[in-house]
Amino acid sequence: MRPQTRPRLSALVHRRIFRELVFLFSLCAAALLSLLLIGRLLQLRELFITQSLNLGDLLRLFFYLSPFFLLLIIPIACMLSVFLTFLRMGTDRELTALKAGGVSLYQLLPAPAVFCLLGALATAFVSMFGVSWGMSRFRTTVLDLARTKTQLVLQPGVFNRDFPGLMVFARQVDNQSGVLSDVLVQDRTRKDITATILAPAGSVRTDSEQGEILFQLRDGSIYRQEKDGVSVLAFGEYKVRLDLSKLVHGYDLGEVRPKEMSFGRLLELESTPGLADTFGANFARKVEVEKHLRLAMPFACPVLGLFALPMACAFGGLRQQWGLLLAMGFFLFYYSLLSLGRATGEAGSMAPALGLWLPNYLFALVGAAGLRLTVREDWPHLADQLSHIPLPSWMRRRGHAR
Repeated sequence: MRPQTRPRLSALVHRRIFRELVFLFSLCAAALLSLLLIGRLLQLRELFITQSLNLGDLLRLFFYLSPFFLLLIIPIACMLSVFLTFLRMGTDRELTALKAGGVSLYQLLPAPAVFCLLGALATAFVSMFGVSWGMSRFRTTVLDLARTKTQLVLQPGVFNRDFPGLMVFARQVDNQSGVLSDVLVQDRTRKDITATILAPAGSVRTDSEQGEILFQLRDGSIYRQEKDGVSVLAFGEYKVRLDLSKLVHGYDLGEVRPKEMSFGRLLELESTPGLADTFGANFARKVEVEKHLRLAMPFACPVLGLFALPMACAFGGLRQQWGLLLAMGFFLFYYSLLSLGRATGEAGSMAPALGLWLPNYLFALVGAAGLRLTVREDWPHLADQLSHIPLPSWMRRRGHAR
């Protein structure tokens, strides 16, 4: 009877650990995502105010931004979940009871290992497809809002001055197709040059790739006033470009950056002959850095989970308030190394293959060594030293209440 009881008990323990990991992961991921989106809301407040967004548009834009943040949130939520779960088990003496029953720490690894593997798969999906999908939809939505605003601004028979550096007049405006007739455009976007363009017909459209509004004019004349005098040029087709970033405040709508591209696009660019000569060395380095970052982040889930497990055992018995702060400190150290690797990679002072993978190598080495020492009971128990650190009064009251 005893040989049959132990497997059932082991499966029950794994299920309970896995459920607690999922619960804490959901809680941590939702809290972190909310905080980051609120922070981005403050950064983009001018965009939201100038475009007069309703609640539906706001939620839609936040949904499109979520994959960009999830690339970072999923690994940190995995680490926090493993750390807080095993910290609680250590504080409640569950690990001690399991050890007394003949269950080693190695036997408890399947639940966090499967959990971190699922986190790695989710991060890989976000890294390969989610980031580019979300940023593309976000960009398209903002451009559509800007285009709608442009069509509303262009009123027939009115001198429209709402475009920075441009004054636009059209006798007739078709807001559905963007077709203009009898058009006059005064262009002051270039320093010391004023260009007045007259054309019998034209149209207005948006270029989502370049993030620009295009006024396409046909069969007209340009009266260009400079310091030396006035020149007159005739044209068959002429385009006046307006950077939408000047119309949509708070968000850069220039060319698509490497961090907004899909992983396939990054690989395609990296394999392009003469990439540095065509787009510049800085752009080529950013493409390589982004490629290694997209590969490194999925591996961060099992690495940080492996690191968190012996750390939780080392700090077993520590108050959960301190445990949460401690886990956040570990991740900030990891993220600082990652940011340093990204900065040095973009500057060209360190190879991205080294700088962006070094945090994973370092934390995996410490985690593997810590796990082995914990099983052998040679891993130092640091909670006794930290427990003597005085807590603020509000944290002491909360701890006593619990």
